[in-house]
Amino acid sequence: MPERPSGRPLRPAALVFDVLDTLFPLAPLEWRFREAGIPRVLMARWSAHLLRDSFALALTGGGAPDGPDSPGPADRSFEGVVRGALRDITGHQIAPSAEDAIIGGMAELDPRPEAAAALLAARGAGLGVATLNNHDGVLPRRLLERAGLLDLVEEVLAVRPAARWKPAPGAYRAAARSLEVPPERLALVTAHGWDVAGAGNARLVTGWSSHLEGRFPSVFAPPDVLGRDLAETVDGLLALPS
Repeated sequence: MPERPSGRPLRPAALVFDVLDTLFPLAPLEWRFREAGIPRVLMARWSAHLLRDSFALALTGGGAPDGPDSPGPADRSFEGVVRGALRDITGHQIAPSAEDAIIGGMAELDPRPEAAAALLAARGAGLGVATLNNHDGVLPRRLLERAGLLDLVEEVLAVRPAARWKPAPGAYRAAARSLEVPPERLALVTAHGWDVAGAGNARLVTGWSSHLEGRFPSVFAPPDVLGRDLAETVDGLLALPS
């Protein structure tokens, strides 16, 4: 397998797409928060809490202390982390029905307008295509199936246990193993700067779409490919030298 010439990335053999806020925007959940009586500003705080707790689990491995007097294991599934963040931002005042409505709304998100074109371009170029997000495969599979995109994705990859949650390098390396390609021939397509940083640390090729953050975070090394949306990002990855 050829190495990167002079550190330049090569055209990937497979792409792995982030799901939430990359293929499927979270913004439409806002009306669910309004119906629950949760101020709009708290939706952004919920997203930040969700990332905070996911990153902590990725860093610590999510292990519970051992011993006969240790508390029972917390719910460290993705849904458990989502629910925990909702309770934290509302001071544990959220009604169970409102909590369920927001969780249910996550399975009814619509894809970005160019999502299908981006997936089709990758498949049409002969690349393997998968998704990778910080949860088991149930939610991404539901979203893709509901949007009619599931047939464009070969694998819906899960990153559990928590020790392999993004942005821990093990999450991306496990994806490369699942797709049977070296990390340097797997590209991540994401709208998150932190995701680019994690994938780059694992030696993946990185493609960042600016549709969410606008400007790439200056604290991270820049992505290999930058696009205004998913389609442009995929086109840039396909244009890399073989």
